[in-house]
Amino acid sequence: MDPNETVLVGCIGGSGLYHLDNLTVVKKIHVNTPWGEPSSPITISSLPSGALIAFISRHGPHHTITPSEVPNRANIAALKSIGVQAIVAFSAVGSLREEIAPGDFIIPDQVIDRTKSLREDTFFRNEGVVVHSMFGDPFSNKLNAFVAPRVQKILEEQHDGPVKLHTGKTVICMEGPAFSTRAESLMYRQFGGDIINMSVVPESKLARECEIDYTLICTSTDYDAWRVGHAPVTVEEVVKTLHTNAGNARAVAAGLLQDVHDVVAEGKVLDEIKGCMRFACVTRSDVQPEAAKKKLSFILPYFA
Repeated sequence: MDPNETVLVGCIGGSGLYHLDNLTVVKKIHVNTPWGEPSSPITISSLPSGALIAFISRHGPHHTITPSEVPNRANIAALKSIGVQAIVAFSAVGSLREEIAPGDFIIPDQVIDRTKSLREDTFFRNEGVVVHSMFGDPFSNKLNAFVAPRVQKILEEQHDGPVKLHTGKTVICMEGPAFSTRAESLMYRQFGGDIINMSVVPESKLARECEIDYTLICTSTDYDAWRVGHAPVTVEEVVKTLHTNAGNARAVAAGLLQDVHDVVAEGKVLDEIKGCMRFACVTRSDVQPEAAKKKLSFILPYFA
């Protein structure tokens, strides 16, 4: 990146959302991080105002990366390294509630992690330092509150009729790549889950470790497997809904990202995440390995 260019907001696209073709592409950049390369080249696009947005396709430009194999650490570290301070992520989800219909949008505020330790979910494992991040509220509360009414307004203006938005929901993150059994789906409902996906963990955890405000905008594709008397979810069913959802998601991104850029640039509203890792390391500086300090300084200045 040109040091004179400022990219404050990153966007991560999920299933069906592989690009933001309604923005003007400026360039694509390749970022090598200490944790490898991101899922895709980072596409730098320009909003009508000239503000720059960074985009990564979570599963690769051609959807070749399974949820368990997404290089999440590289994705988040790469965005952090180019100056990104807030991430607006998109994800396709299954619905665990009758009122959340296929095609609806959801902005969750809580996560239940049901992944199985197959994923690298922290920057601090095997580095010789012990770090505990604060994760009681897994999303940026202030960013959620900022984007929700704006997403609602954009969805109300859709030409094919308004799309419903749900907030204050809990997302279950399962390992995959198989969909849930009926018993699991019913269990997740009892847990208090409202929607289910395969990607919010560790993406949200890693964003927190990098002190990046993170919000997840979800689009429902199906009713998972919990509905008695209905066939379980299939890929064919999901793909049918993905096309419509992706178009709506691109419209949301195009209408939302300028406002997110402006609030980040203002530096007054989104103040709960920045600095949250300052005292998270419990290993004294004088015993921290030099190699670890150098590596971790890529994402956090406290190790420099």
